[in-house]
Amino acid sequence: APVAPAAPVAPAAPVAPAAGEELVPHSPMRRAIARRLTESKQNAPHFYLVTEPRVDALLELRAQANASGRRKLSVNDFVLKAVAAAFRAVPEANVAWSEEGMRRFDRVDVAVAVATDNGLLTPVVRGVDRLSVSEVSAAVADLAERARAGRIRQEELEGGTTTVSNLGMYGTREFAAIINPPQATILAVGTAVEAPVVVDGRLEVGRTMRCTLSVDHRAIDGALAARWLQAFTEAVENPLVALL
Repeated sequence: APVAPAAPVAPAAPVAPAAGEELVPHSPMRRAIARRLTESKQNAPHFYLVTEPRVDALLELRAQANASGRRKLSVNDFVLKAVAAAFRAVPEANVAWSEEGMRRFDRVDVAVAVATDNGLLTPVVRGVDRLSVSEVSAAVADLAERARAGRIRQEELEGGTTTVSNLGMYGTREFAAIINPPQATILAVGTAVEAPVVVDGRLEVGRTMRCTLSVDHRAIDGALAARWLQAFTEAVENPLVALL
């Protein structure tokens, strides 16, 4: 006997907010963030590597630059230059996965996570490897200001080859970030803290900064990611080299 078609399933009725609860409709930006990050966690097999470079030299160089320059540089400005130096040293890691083939980049365009009142945006600083640290600082400040004011252009949010997310200014010691698709890496940067460090067998107090690299294993294997993180660590600990 023919099987009768199944009756259509009625959509679930919306749940009324309970006492003391408010239901705030999702903004288009919040829906887009939810969709992209869910896609990333579902499709990109994440793995994580942690480094804790000593940042005394970086902080001293920053203090000297800020004492003599007109633009106040942030720690994150130097981090972006160290990211670019690491990709110059390990260009094999400057890639992204696609079903058609591996996308290889000859540029370092770094997306910077910016918190706004409406949600997270990631405007892109183009050619960080070709910019001075002061130029990086100016670019980040301009993009962040316009992102928070709602004046960022769509093309300024597209095309990054990696992302840096820095929660150090909030006192966060360590965190792991979700990869910003279709990129293959994102670097999560914590706050700089005083910590015991061993130098030539002697214990002394130094300042360190814990950074976590999230990696898409489809595009980058563990040994390659470790080489990149080693190059990044060396650039942070020797900031003058990163600026050359």
